[in-house]
Amino acid sequence: MTHTVRFQIDDCPNTVLQRLCGVLDGNLTLLAQALQVQISRRFNQFSCTGEHARAAVRALQSLLVLAEHGDLDAEAVNLAAVEAKAAEAANPADDPARESRPTCFFHTKRGSIGGRTPRQNGYIRALLNHDVVFGLGPAGTGKTYLAVAAAVDAVDKHQVERIVLVRPAVEAGEKLGFLPGDLAQKVDPYLRPLYDALYDLMGFDRVTKLMEKGLIEIAPLAYMRGRTLNGAYVILDEAQNTTPEQMKMFLTRIGFGTKAVITGDLSQIDLPRHIKSGLRDAKEKLSDVEGIYFHVFTSEDVVRHPLVQKIVDAYDAADEHETSAQAA
Repeated sequence: MTHTVRFQIDDCPNTVLQRLCGVLDGNLTLLAQALQVQISRRFNQFSCTGEHARAAVRALQSLLVLAEHGDLDAEAVNLAAVEAKAAEAANPADDPARESRPTCFFHTKRGSIGGRTPRQNGYIRALLNHDVVFGLGPAGTGKTYLAVAAAVDAVDKHQVERIVLVRPAVEAGEKLGFLPGDLAQKVDPYLRPLYDALYDLMGFDRVTKLMEKGLIEIAPLAYMRGRTLNGAYVILDEAQNTTPEQMKMFLTRIGFGTKAVITGDLSQIDLPRHIKSGLRDAKEKLSDVEGIYFHVFTSEDVVRHPLVQKIVDAYDAADEHETSAQAA
């Protein structure tokens, strides 16, 4: 159904309005293409026409908040469109004149990094507002990448002094044998996904320099005992492969001014069958602890190849069938 929604932005400085609209209204054109609507404006008055006109208004309202703090890029506009369209689908009767909840972003060298699904945006808000966040979900949902983006953003804003990357050295079903080199080289294969995210968000040269200065630290889980981490952004990846003792040890390393993000997928546990996952144990014991936030993704949040979501669903269905058969 095609309709037109008009709204006006009052008390807005010209510089902010220019950032919102972009050069030659380029941001409006990009948003209109993303939502397949027509957007026109006269000074501070906007008119959105099309099936997703309300979503366009939501997106513009979210982008206005970002424009108050700096220039907008194409990714910010596209992500605002995605979130606004999802919000419209969830609440089609919402009044578009009501201010929508601002889209959250992390600002990095690569640009503004935001979520592509409502759950990813909820995860970003959790990372911004909580000191300890657990991100649980299948592969490809962005739980690790967004955690690294949050760490980079916190360092750039001088909210923390350094980034500490932690991962248990557990192999996924095959034995790599003896690995040569120093400590960093030995754990390098296990931390490669975190390195890849850092290189993408900060650039190879800057990551290398920060590592030389000790501002980015590789800390194998086995070497964390006895330490207290102050003023750091700590990321424990693949946490499903920790034991309950290791998880407790890691969580008790958190010091003043430190943020911790623990990510993992409970469907991909590589521990021996008789050993309980520390991530599962933490979820059972800490879910009601105030200040600790558990965020759960689903296959709908997978942002890799479209087949990945189908693969995840197929494995989950098979696991549920096997569990039901065993219970019977």
